[in-house]
Amino acid sequence: MFKAIRIIILLFILLAVGIGAWRDKTRSVEWKRALPVHVFLINGDGSQPVAEYLSSLTVDDFKPVASFMSDEAKRYGRSANASIDLKLEGQIKLLPPEPPHNGSTWDAIIWSLKMRWWVYRNTDIVGPRPQVKLFLLYFDPAKNKMLPHSTGLQEGLIGRVNLFASHDMAKQNNVVIAHEFLHVLGATDHYDRATNLPLFPDGYADPELKPLLPQHFAEIMAGRTPKSPTEAVIPDSLDNVVIGSKTALEINWR
Repeated sequence: MFKAIRIIILLFILLAVGIGAWRDKTRSVEWKRALPVHVFLINGDGSQPVAEYLSSLTVDDFKPVASFMSDEAKRYGRSANASIDLKLEGQIKLLPPEPPHNGSTWDAIIWSLKMRWWVYRNTDIVGPRPQVKLFLLYFDPAKNKMLPHSTGLQEGLIGRVNLFASHDMAKQNNVVIAHEFLHVLGATDHYDRATNLPLFPDGYADPELKPLLPQHFAEIMAGRTPKSPTEAVIPDSLDNVVIGSKTALEINWR
């Protein structure tokens, strides 16, 4: 009898968490007010160069992400409320759970639950909901030539973002941050995972351009600017990126 009661209580707790996550996910793209976005810094490889880099960062380093969202919202005729209120919350010492690589759906679910529990244990943010939490893991580019894919979770409004600890790469880092932030809001990738080439038409900044190639801007969820049928380049900064029509629809701007 006692075991059955425990199971029922657990089910009620899971139901309440699920309803809360669904409400936050839905309200995050209502755009009735500026969406709070909290940024946390993490030394991804525990190295001294990364530690020194993190100590140099301020909220101004991430303001291009907020400006990008605001400028693109205006381009779609959205009100001033279709913006984000970005805050830098400082550093977290404990690494978040690593997502499964080529795992099953069940593995992804388990990781999602572990990640949300880790967020609950390692952050203490008060204020109006919903709130987005972006965890930026930085790595020394001298030791890490490539980084694993970052991950954005709608459930819990959480982003786990892998970045290079380099001032020379800060502008490209902001492109990655904006991409994962939009994943958190429900945007999907618009590129071919096998080739990394943008998909037409959703992955093209201007699918009606004539001639179609080369494109002059990158669509944020495609991540690259198509130059030819077999070539696409990573944008230098958010100045060279736009939110395409499909992405705008996915985040409730259309």
